[in-house]
Amino acid sequence: MRALIFDLDGTIFDSETAIFRAWQTVYAEQGATLPLETWLPLIGTNEVQFDPLAHIESLVGHPVDHDRVLERARTLEREYVDATDALPGVRRYLETAREMGLLLAVASSSGREWVEGHLQRLGLRGFFSVLRTRDDVERTKPDPALFLQAAEGLGVQPAEALVIEDSLNGIKAAQAAGMRVVAVPNPITRHSDLSGADLVIPSLAEVPLKALLEQLKA
Repeated sequence: MRALIFDLDGTIFDSETAIFRAWQTVYAEQGATLPLETWLPLIGTNEVQFDPLAHIESLVGHPVDHDRVLERARTLEREYVDATDALPGVRRYLETAREMGLLLAVASSSGREWVEGHLQRLGLRGFFSVLRTRDDVERTKPDPALFLQAAEGLGVQPAEALVIEDSLNGIKAAQAAGMRVVAVPNPITRHSDLSGADLVIPSLAEVPLKALLEQLKA
């Protein structure tokens, strides 16, 4: 194993729960409810078409002010997401990987500005020599392009890279790229079936990187 490729949202920091909470609040303010099962297919991809404003209107039975509701959602998203920190164990994994001489990349279905901004905010940008985002590919996860481009940028073969992911779409993308993948579910994605990953662990804080790599060898 020569490289680790991390997903960002829900893996390095839990923006996914924050954004879901923001939209739950918006739905509630409009007199509607946003079920988790409606939101889960959107996690880790931009390939699923979903219009939350149209969905709200279908639930409440009347039009809503799109501009006002969308601005409210964006305000709550920024507030909730900016309050998040790196998930437990992430920094230690990155430090250990660097000590071991492993190459590090991020492959994210989010945009480059989002990825760069939050890595800088969390003080983690310097760990990663390669970033690949939706701005670099025609299709995001579950398509393998993001992971393949990340491996190419690192100068490694797909079989030499281990992916750290939290979502079903990410697992499918990693496997399609010919990479091994470890799933680390967050409060949202723990409701998905992630058993297709090579290994599922509850938290990076609970399984140190060296122990993880030993488990994968077994």
